[in-house]
Amino acid sequence: MIYLDYSATTPVNDSVLDTFVNVTKNFIGNPNSLHKLGVEAKQLIDASTNQISELLNISPKEIIYTSGASEANNTAIKGICYRYKNRGKHIITTKLEHSSVIATLQYLQADGYDIDFVKTDIYGRVDLDDLKSLIRDDTILVTIASVNSEVGVIQPIEEIGKLLKNYPKIYFHSDMTQSIGKININIENVDLISFSAQKIYGLKGIGCLIKKEKIVLDALIHGGKSTTIYRSGTPAVGLIASLAKSLRLALENLNQKYDYVSSLNKYLRDKISKNNNIHINSNKYSIPHILNISILGIKPETILHALEEKNIFISTQTACASKSDSSIAVYEVTKNEEYSKYSIRISLSHLTKKEDLDTFYDVLDNTIKELNKLNESH
Repeated sequence: MIYLDYSATTPVNDSVLDTFVNVTKNFIGNPNSLHKLGVEAKQLIDASTNQISELLNISPKEIIYTSGASEANNTAIKGICYRYKNRGKHIITTKLEHSSVIATLQYLQADGYDIDFVKTDIYGRVDLDDLKSLIRDDTILVTIASVNSEVGVIQPIEEIGKLLKNYPKIYFHSDMTQSIGKININIENVDLISFSAQKIYGLKGIGCLIKKEKIVLDALIHGGKSTTIYRSGTPAVGLIASLAKSLRLALENLNQKYDYVSSLNKYLRDKISKNNNIHINSNKYSIPHILNISILGIKPETILHALEEKNIFISTQTACASKSDSSIAVYEVTKNEEYSKYSIRISLSHLTKKEDLDTFYDVLDNTIKELNKLNESH
């Protein structure tokens, strides 16, 4: 099997899974219980929380555990908007956001909130001047992902954060699901940050919302205090411990892993760029883990299933995207309708082998030739 869909989800690291199994078997108490077993479970959660806080250089009090990045995004956006609606109902975002952000904003729009989309440059990066021009007295939230999940464009999060510091009534949220554990990123000037374990070789079902201490949210899930007052429910001890483990392992040798993935990306780009049937949509500001391409005239699903027959796995649009005919993200970056209609995403990892890319490219090239011949014969 050749797996090239790491941006959709990653295989769980064996040691992370071992941590989950061991904790689940040996820490059976409810962390909210007052007896010994409950206290032991809570102590383990506290130790995991402290580890995450040290890894990300944040306060333990700023960590809210969620079921994943989608819940974290919903909690951050709805939590801010409902808490501070007396200040205004204006939100600024981009057209490059994950569906869990866009759908949440559409929900709020139906409730009277006003949404503006900031312009991006030719590379899909936020235009800081346009962002500043969109800010109003009633703006309460800016939500911009650090890395787009389809094309991989990295946003100037640090610069955006510094700009927004001039507006103390505006909160800055960033979905960092595609960046934490993959690239070095400064989160100092970001108020709320979402990420998920399943993108960093952890388990599905656990994510995190980082909320800076000064900020108060309206809770999404009610029912009493859990690890924080912002997310009720019995804490999942095993999942929380496994999240800390997966984050620690993801950040180990981060630069070395990044350089390796960059070399793989360049190697594959060099091959693909010589093929006249393929257009590369990812650009110089894209994370090396994501390479988005378009094969004009052939439906992305056709390519995906043809590769699947050879036990090679890629994706079309981001796995959580709505099933539309074209990619909004690809269009935003390329301004080309055809490219957005025929795009596929290849996502790489430090686990990817160079020889796997050789096999992938050969199969892809042959598949394109066969499908083009078939189209010509019809």
